[in-house]
Amino acid sequence: MHTRAASWLRHRLGRVVVMSYALALFLPGPGLWLRRIHPLPPTHLTLRTAPFLLSLMLFSAGLQVPLSALGGLLRHPKALLAGLVLHLGIPLAVVPFVALLLRRTPDADGGSGLLTALILIVAMPVAAGATVWTAKGEGDQPTMVGLVLASTLLSPLTTPVLLATLSPLLSGGYAHLLAHTGRLAQGGFALTTVVCPCAAGLLGAVVLPAPWLGRLVTTVAPSAMAGSVVLTYVNASGALGSVLARPRPLLTAAALAVAALVCLLSFVLGRAATRLLRLEAGTASSLTLACGMNNSSASAVLLTASLPDRPHLLLPVLAYGLLQKTAASRIVTRLRPAPTAAGV
Repeated sequence: MHTRAASWLRHRLGRVVVMSYALALFLPGPGLWLRRIHPLPPTHLTLRTAPFLLSLMLFSAGLQVPLSALGGLLRHPKALLAGLVLHLGIPLAVVPFVALLLRRTPDADGGSGLLTALILIVAMPVAAGATVWTAKGEGDQPTMVGLVLASTLLSPLTTPVLLATLSPLLSGGYAHLLAHTGRLAQGGFALTTVVCPCAAGLLGAVVLPAPWLGRLVTTVAPSAMAGSVVLTYVNASGALGSVLARPRPLLTAAALAVAALVCLLSFVLGRAATRLLRLEAGTASSLTLACGMNNSSASAVLLTASLPDRPHLLLPVLAYGLLQKTAASRIVTRLRPAPTAAGV
């Protein structure tokens, strides 16, 4: 039953995500309730729904890693290293360019609010969902899995560095807020919400006997996929609920435009770099996806934790989350490896 449910949701994931956005727009109440901190009596512990769901997704991703395929990648790490350099380097080119464009707008703070949200997006590790698109496009799956794992495990180091490097582009107090967010990412948030769940999944994949691992995956994978939809709804409720209560059409349009520009530039620069490196189609597809597909769920959770009083900043994060999936669909179609002729 779990397998059938996961298969059903996987084939309809795009439509279900759109439905969760619509539900957040017109029925944000349950999502806003889930965003609160919930005590767990009789203990003194509390539950934060969004970080818990993000941890579940990353635990599931680590649990399903094809470890045998990663051995060859570690012996020949050129594609992995190139992907990491591109994933970390492209934001340093894209964000200053977008900041320059935003300074020409009439916004009093030069678009620093939107820019803060976008910096949090591009500073995140490669999205685990990129492995799904790589599989659909018959790309280099070991390289993509390696990029997801490496960028996730390195995120307590790389995310604060990127935030600190790009924060001078901000004004109006947002640089201070981003510095606070960087300290949060460097501390307990990244470790407990991102790294530890992923590492626990990897450990389970290594030490558990095959029958136990299979049963655990059939339980966790559908739960994590459903959790990703719920997390989308929870994050969207915070942003879209406020939009419906206090419509701000100019801000909404600007968030969509800026998110689209950053997403497009990231994918285009990634594709150009793979051409210069003369990579074969499957590896080029994986590296291009890694350049544009960031863990927008992690950035939304971090943004909510660090700036809970500014839900409108989630708008570009939500827009980027949808746009990167649309762009990924085009990329895997165009860069699908040519079929090998029979007998050759």
